[in-house]
Amino acid sequence: MSSTMRAFVLTGPRRGAVQEVPVPRPESGEVVVDVERAGVCGTDVEFFTGEMAYLHQGHSAYPMRLGHEWAGTVSAVGAGVDSGWLGRRVMGDTMLGDQTCRRCARGHQHTCENRQEVGIRGDRPGALAERLAVPAWSLHALPDEVDAVLGALVEPGGNALRAARAAGACDRALVFGPGTIGLLTAMFLRAAGTEVHLMGVDDGSFARGLGFEHVWTRETLPDLPFDAVVDATGAADLPALAVDLVEPAGRVVYIGLSGRPSPLDTRALVLKDVTAVGVLSASPGLAETIAAYGSGAVDPRPLVAATVGLDDVGAVLAGEWRAGPGPKIHVDPRR
Repeated sequence: MSSTMRAFVLTGPRRGAVQEVPVPRPESGEVVVDVERAGVCGTDVEFFTGEMAYLHQGHSAYPMRLGHEWAGTVSAVGAGVDSGWLGRRVMGDTMLGDQTCRRCARGHQHTCENRQEVGIRGDRPGALAERLAVPAWSLHALPDEVDAVLGALVEPGGNALRAARAAGACDRALVFGPGTIGLLTAMFLRAAGTEVHLMGVDDGSFARGLGFEHVWTRETLPDLPFDAVVDATGAADLPALAVDLVEPAGRVVYIGLSGRPSPLDTRALVLKDVTAVGVLSASPGLAETIAAYGSGAVDPRPLVAATVGLDDVGAVLAGEWRAGPGPKIHVDPRR
């Protein structure tokens, strides 16, 4: 076996290329995964442009290897790891808490102050590579019904599932931002029997093609009572609009992040008796997302516009890749 592998390495803002890097060896408690699919997400684009906050807060630094939405097969295990993992198809948690702090002990390892994030934070290389090393405890086995395409959509799906659950039991919900997370959230809400409305900036033809009848722009949004509003955008003004539009005693869910602070008058929350929920991570929702994909309750495959090789990652991050109408690009590092 070769001692090197191909990986996309980001060396600075708008600078990156495929390089030959050492093949990872599993340390104690780790496994090595042969990556079959990895998704490119908005966070990766922010690292590419240099706008990602972690770069300026000291949590991340160039050079770095991106990729936190992935699926593959375990090919090696380190000391202390059950050999039964070998050959198993898996995906893994992005958030890797230190497993020792109070937050980790309380089951909130995704909020650990000392956490690593695969392909994002703490110098933990990501999955835009032929192989990836991760702790065995972070793995989730994939059933036969969940192939590599679906497996690489579990991480964004876990975020969306948590957003949908945070919306609570509701008759009608409004989702801002019909991108990957917004559409996945809409899918989970629909699967729960909710009447889903989406608000975006275009004619919504892609969302309509997925079976969502109620797709609007801000100008065409009807005056309806919304029991929950989910903001899956990066627009700084929409968190306040969510509170304006939600019904009294309703719920607003914030999963999108703006590049600047979002003004929000908490008096509106109080006087409308609104519950506001922030969703940081997919971690608590991964197992349930895998089950939903496996049962067919939610099918996110149409979101994948194209699957490319590592050599095309730079163009994808730069927005130069021409693909289909879906919002998600997948990478097959074996190409």
